[in-house]
Amino acid sequence: MNFINRPNTRLFSINRALNARIINGKSIAREIRHEISSEFLRYKVTTPNYSTPGLAVLLVGDRKDSALYVEMKKRTASKLRFSSSVTRLKENCSMEDILSRINDFNNNPNVHGILVQLPLPSHIDPSVVLRHVDPNKDVDGLNPSGSNFQPCTPRGCIQLLERMRVTIEGKTAVVLGSSRVVGRPLSQMLADRNAHVTMCHVKSSEIKQKAQRADILVSACGVPELVRGDWVKPGAVVIDVGINHVPDKSRKGGYKVVGDVCYEEVRKVAGHITPVPGGVGPMTIASLMQNTWRSFKEHKVNKQH
Repeated sequence: MNFINRPNTRLFSINRALNARIINGKSIAREIRHEISSEFLRYKVTTPNYSTPGLAVLLVGDRKDSALYVEMKKRTASKLRFSSSVTRLKENCSMEDILSRINDFNNNPNVHGILVQLPLPSHIDPSVVLRHVDPNKDVDGLNPSGSNFQPCTPRGCIQLLERMRVTIEGKTAVVLGSSRVVGRPLSQMLADRNAHVTMCHVKSSEIKQKAQRADILVSACGVPELVRGDWVKPGAVVIDVGINHVPDKSRKGGYKVVGDVCYEEVRKVAGHITPVPGGVGPMTIASLMQNTWRSFKEHKVNKQH
């Protein structure tokens, strides 16, 4: 089964004993950041009184994982010399408080990208919040009414496949997980590239049998190590979107991070696999920066006209 044409050895490592190619999301994300940086530098050199892409992040509540993800995004924006700000609201804030902040971002000409960190507290309806984000600044691509941008995690998954030169057209792709954030948009992106796509809910009947038929298997269902070695077709490309915290007393924090895929089992079967961490996560942030850079460029063009 030949999915890969002239593989770029900088972007994955090979375990020769198992013949498994581990897709290195960190390296691919680094390449994307370099592309953005190079283009931004050319813009600054050729533009007197140049301006800077601006990303505004809204963080509601005190979830440690959300705060960590926001810090990672802010750090990446800083590396690219983008302007970034984080607005924090308390867990018990009102919907009016949130919509007021988003409205400020929508009307601020120096803000080109708006990100609402999910999940939101249980008393806040995320669809109402996300629908309030200007579609032209919705760099997370999650406005239910439509956005000018693709959602970051699905976009990151597609870029992993394309930059690894994985053939998508004509292949059988199975997506485990049907969320509006990942599963559904990713299924559509794969179908747009002429894959035969099956999207499964975690409680779908015969989910294991469906997974076994996949040339490209993506798991985004949030169940720790659901996908075992006998779920995977030999030689398949496996993309693990899951980020799950499971108890582990041997770790300093008392837990470890695992994906939806049982990595040690599946890497013995799959032709290619993303690790957790270090696979899809860096690509999500890289896609966010791509969307922010594109929003900035489109804003500059519209301003000139």
